[in-house]
Amino acid sequence: MKSTTLQWLCVLSLLSLPVLLWFGHVMSPRDPAPPPPAAAPRDGLWGYVRIRLDRVEQFLDLHFNQCALISSSGQMRGSGLGADIDQIPCVIRMNDAPTAGYEADVGGRTSVRVVSHTSVPRLLKDRHRYFREAANTAYVFWGPDRNMRTDGKGAVFNALRKMAGQYPSARLYAMTPERVRLCDDVFQNETGKNRIKSGAYLSTGFFTMILAMKMCDHIQVFGMVNADYCRWANRSAAPYHYYDRAAADECLMYKVHEHKQRGGHRFITEKAIYAKWAARRKMEFRHPSWNL
Repeated sequence: MKSTTLQWLCVLSLLSLPVLLWFGHVMSPRDPAPPPPAAAPRDGLWGYVRIRLDRVEQFLDLHFNQCALISSSGQMRGSGLGADIDQIPCVIRMNDAPTAGYEADVGGRTSVRVVSHTSVPRLLKDRHRYFREAANTAYVFWGPDRNMRTDGKGAVFNALRKMAGQYPSARLYAMTPERVRLCDDVFQNETGKNRIKSGAYLSTGFFTMILAMKMCDHIQVFGMVNADYCRWANRSAAPYHYYDRAAADECLMYKVHEHKQRGGHRFITEKAIYAKWAARRKMEFRHPSWNL
């Protein structure tokens, strides 16, 4: 009798086990709710923010199928390429390189202008022409954090914020410190050299090329010589800037900067990097052309 009773108790316990498990699940605390989905990325290119009078907002939101990147080199003198350049949807220029009086060689349109912190004073002297008459141009300013900081202590950034108030239709953007540091990392990855320890400054051309590769599907570079050009015996001499007749010889400037221990731009090294990039993306060099 006892044996039969024990057997029935075992059967009942087995049958009730699923019910007990279900009851325990219902009465136990619920699992925490899943985290909300990550916010959708903001429109535009990371690392380039709009400058406003009272705030910094909005990423640079530009994309083009075709871009022309115009070097400031004296190679552009007498090129006669202005009409071809003006036919390209996006025309990128650097610093304060002018177009007035040079349209036949460099074109007259400017879609994007990348400007070094050291060139800002020259733009401010002619602010009406740059920020009102050229309101369709997007300006991208870069510089070290000490000049571009946004906490009221960045002298260059403060001047640009003032311009944003005076010319509210002007499209002024600043590269963030994170983007500038990323460009340093790119230089080190390509050369194996730490930019700061090697005493080098990245050129405006380097920042411009990185922006163009993010913004453009196909890039045509005008007026930029390759890394070997200055070693050629039969090369043609050209001034450093097409708009400065008193400028030093371009190759002389490149060689001096390449070997400066402190504060030099590594123009020749940068051009060797561009050749590597051009070999794996849609990038064409014109006047002079590069043999890739």
